[in-house]
Amino acid sequence: MALLEVRDLEVGYGGIAAVRGIGFEVAQGELVALIGANGAGKTTTLKALAGMLVASGGSVHFDGKSITRTPSHQLIRQGVALVPEGRGVFTRLTVEENLAMGAYIRDDRAGVRTDLERMFGLFPRLKERRAQVAGTLSGGEQQMLAIGRALMSRPRLLLLDEPSMGLAPLMVQKIFEVIQGVSKEGVTILLVEQNARLALEVASRGYVMESGEISLADSSAALLASPQVRQAYLGE
Repeated sequence: MALLEVRDLEVGYGGIAAVRGIGFEVAQGELVALIGANGAGKTTTLKALAGMLVASGGSVHFDGKSITRTPSHQLIRQGVALVPEGRGVFTRLTVEENLAMGAYIRDDRAGVRTDLERMFGLFPRLKERRAQVAGTLSGGEQQMLAIGRALMSRPRLLLLDEPSMGLAPLMVQKIFEVIQGVSKEGVTILLVEQNARLALEVASRGYVMESGEISLADSSAALLASPQVRQAYLGE
């Protein structure tokens, strides 16, 4: 059974339908990419899945239970975490305080301490800057912090929105190495990413979104080989 099941999902802003009856699923332990042009509805989809927007139609099931209209603060307790576009770190808190905020739902202090050290192992740059205020970090460091903060809640499903946006190529490479590592540890990941080639190279399957609808769904290898995808999203 799929860990995440989306059926006929509809989401609108002020009467405009941004997501038009889409359906897809993500299996336990899978890394799935959702690609498409700007304005296709990808971020809106993630926000609806994370409980930040209320769906106007359709259903979302997580681990067999409906979460269609469950608010975000309850979803985090159920194991759904979002790393938002633009990172959204707490700029006036330190790196360590930001990571601790990710674990606010947990009361296993020893486990939180262990996970904090694990984040510093994943992101040595954050360890070097653990006492530094997050607002003074580079964009790439803030992206590392946003991912680390989400992982501190021990999510079963990690929603990633544009993790490579605005980052230098070397930093993008590092971020994607971590994403692959987290996936190999068994965390289920739904990845929204402008860099379609990069997304499909790390994912097992992909969905292509156009104008609020899913136009293609296939294995990553098939999508990378598709003339339609190559022309529209890979710049060929």
